[in-house]
Amino acid sequence: MNRDEVDRALAELRDEKERIGAALLELESHHGYRLLEGAELTGETAARRAALLAGMSALWTLFDLYGRTLGAAEELRARHARPGAAQLAELTRLLSGPSVELPAEEVPLERRTLLAAPGGERVTLRDVVARMTPMYEEAARTVAAVDTVWSALLARLDEVERDLRAAGELVAGLGAPEPEYDRVSENVRTLAAAVRSDPLAVGTGGLDAAARELAALRERLAEAARFRAGFEDRMRKVRDAVGLVRDTEDEIRRARERVLEKIASPALPAPTALAATLDDRLAALYGLRDRHRWGELADRATDLDRAARDALQRARGDLGLVTGLLDRREELRGRLLAYKAKAGRLGLAEDAGLGRMYEEARAVLWTSPCDLRKATVMLSGYQQAIAERAEGR
Repeated sequence: MNRDEVDRALAELRDEKERIGAALLELESHHGYRLLEGAELTGETAARRAALLAGMSALWTLFDLYGRTLGAAEELRARHARPGAAQLAELTRLLSGPSVELPAEEVPLERRTLLAAPGGERVTLRDVVARMTPMYEEAARTVAAVDTVWSALLARLDEVERDLRAAGELVAGLGAPEPEYDRVSENVRTLAAAVRSDPLAVGTGGLDAAARELAALRERLAEAARFRAGFEDRMRKVRDAVGLVRDTEDEIRRARERVLEKIASPALPAPTALAATLDDRLAALYGLRDRHRWGELADRATDLDRAARDALQRARGDLGLVTGLLDRREELRGRLLAYKAKAGRLGLAEDAGLGRMYEEARAVLWTSPCDLRKATVMLSGYQQAIAERAEGR
C-alpha cells in the first residue's frame, strides 16, 4: 500500500471503529438490555441472559483487539510523515493483513489444531468485523425479543395488579375475610414473580385467566357492597316473596278441603310446604349478616329470591289444578242448564226420557261429593239425545 492508500484505509477503519463502538454502547443502553442485566432472573430467561452477556463480553474483546491494532497503525503513521518501504509494509500488514491475534478461546473448536501456537489464530481487521457482525445481530435479537415479551407481560401484569388492589379495597370495605380473594391474590403474586424473573417462560394465558377471575370477583364483591347498602330493602322484598308462597300454599290447603268435600275421588297434587323451607333459609341470611359475610349473603339472597319465585310459580300451578276441579263442576252445571234450555226451544220440554236424563245428571252434579267423570259421561249422553230427537231419530 502506498501512503495515500494507507491514509484512506486509516480513515475508513477509524470511521468503522466509531460506528461499531456506538452500536455496542447503544445496545447496552437499550431498555431491554438494562432489564436483563439488572433483574434477578431464573430459568430460560436467565440462560438467555448468560448467553447474551457472554456474547457481549466476546464482542467487546474483539472490539478492543480491533482498536489496539488500528491504534498501532495510527501511531506508526503519526511517527512517519513520509513513511518508507519498511513502514509502508508494516502499515499494510496492520491494516489489511493477519495482524489481530485472537485469544485461544475466541478460535472456534473446529479450526483448532493439536499443535496450534499458544497465542491463537491471527486474522485481519476485516475478519474481526465479520466475526462480530453475527454476534451483534444475535445479541440484538435476544434483547429485542426479551424487551417485547417483558413489556407486554409487565403491562398486562400492571392491569391485573391494579384490578387486584381494587378488589382488595372492596374486601376491606365489607369487613370480613374473602377466601376467593385470598386465593386469587396468591395466584397473582405467583404470576408476578414468574413474569419478573423468567418472562420468556411465561405466556399471557395465566394473566388473562387471572384477569377474568378478578373481573368476576370484583363484580361479586361490588354486588355484595351494594347488597350491604340496601340490605333491609332487599330483605323486605325477599320476605314479601316468601310471604306470597305461604299465602298461596294456605289458599291451596283451603281449596283442597273444599274439593275433597265437593268432588269425588279428585286427582289432587301432593300438598307442599315450601314456605317453611324458605323461611329457614331467610333466617339463615340474618346469621350471615351478623358475621359480615356479605359476599356469601348476596349470593344466597339471590338464590333464595329465585327459589321463592320458582316456589310461587309451582304453588300457583297447584292452586290452578285444585280449583280447576271446582271450576269444571261449575262448567258442567252451566252446560246442563244450557242443554235443558235448548231442549225447551226445540219443543222437547215434555219428553219424559230427556227429563229423566236431565234429573239424573242434575242429581250427580248437585250432590257432594260430585263424580265429575260420571257427570261428564251423562252430560254427553243428554246432549246426544237432544240432538237425535231434534233430527227425528
